[in-house]
Amino acid sequence: VQLQASGGGLVQPGGSLRLSCVTSGFNFDYYAIGWFRQAPGQEREFVAGIRWSGGSTYYATFVKGRFTISRDNAKKMVYLQMNSLNPEDTAVYYCAASPQSTILSELRRSNRYYYWGQGTLVTVSS
Repeated sequence: VQLQASGGGLVQPGGSLRLSCVTSGFNFDYYAIGWFRQAPGQEREFVAGIRWSGGSTYYATFVKGRFTISRDNAKKMVYLQMNSLNPEDTAVYYCAASPQSTILSELRRSNRYYYWGQGTLVTVSS
């Protein structure tokens, strides 16, 4: 099982980034995918999640309409479009897979995820 996040980098405040998560080794169509992040010295926190069908999404309140999660089941990939970034968004971002039985509101809980990938660093700074 592999999940690999990519697309991070250095961006100025107000800028945008699109993160990608490529997956393999499990039945992608039957898993929800979530994005989490961990800032230096902080606990890991939920960012966004999308159910297996792609029709249901769930966001942390701090996203405030700035981020959009999407998935391409044919490519077994998930994306996180991040706009209006601010320095508080600086963190390592991780993607993870949760079984389809997880209800939407539970996607915010990290213990609902079976598989985790390597993260990608996002730095928002001028």
